[in-house]
Amino acid sequence: MKTTLVGLTLILHSFLATVSGADTGGWTPLFDGKTLDGWVQRGGKAKYRIEDGVLIGSCVPNTPNSFLCTARDFTNFIFEIEFKVDQGLNSGVQIRSQHFDQPTEFEWNGKKTKVPAGRVHGLQAEIDTSARAWSGGLFEEGARGWLNDLKNNEAARKAFKQGEWNKFHIEARGDSIKTWINDVPAAELKDSRVSSGFFGLQVHGVGKRETTLEVRFRNIRIKEL
Repeated sequence: MKTTLVGLTLILHSFLATVSGADTGGWTPLFDGKTLDGWVQRGGKAKYRIEDGVLIGSCVPNTPNSFLCTARDFTNFIFEIEFKVDQGLNSGVQIRSQHFDQPTEFEWNGKKTKVPAGRVHGLQAEIDTSARAWSGGLFEEGARGWLNDLKNNEAARKAFKQGEWNKFHIEARGDSIKTWINDVPAAELKDSRVSSGFFGLQVHGVGKRETTLEVRFRNIRIKEL
């Protein structure tokens, strides 16, 4: 069997794509399905583990919100993630988020906001199992609160599937942030307060509640722009 130069080139390109972890469509996985390499936990003491290629976050009583965060920051991107969450557990996916060792303060539209040391804060695509069903709405964790909820987007509220796998598609281009849930447009926002930051997978605090609730994540990938 004779291998041509073209054939060798194709084999080499395939090998390099595999080594780099990048899909042929320009996507790069952020979770390898086996380890937490490239991720760091911040905030509370929720437990994170991996089973069958799925990243699972479990709530722990008497601890604040917990976040499993990417070790590096990202600026402009198309991001996708699949998730499945237990009823009653609040969660979310942080984008362009930050964490500082010292207390910080910022001013936005004339209002000052203080962020305590060690507090993860930044934009979050909400995962909401309550009756209002605002999954995919944009909330600023630890700072300005709701920036674009889904109270006027019935189609997006109905798109969330409790007890099943759901998918977020998120695009950040300059000051433009857009989210989709299960391919249905959810929230859109123009926001220039922060242009870069890490991703984070939230397990919300549950107070003294001892019932174990979990949120699952898989197929986490990004296409940087």
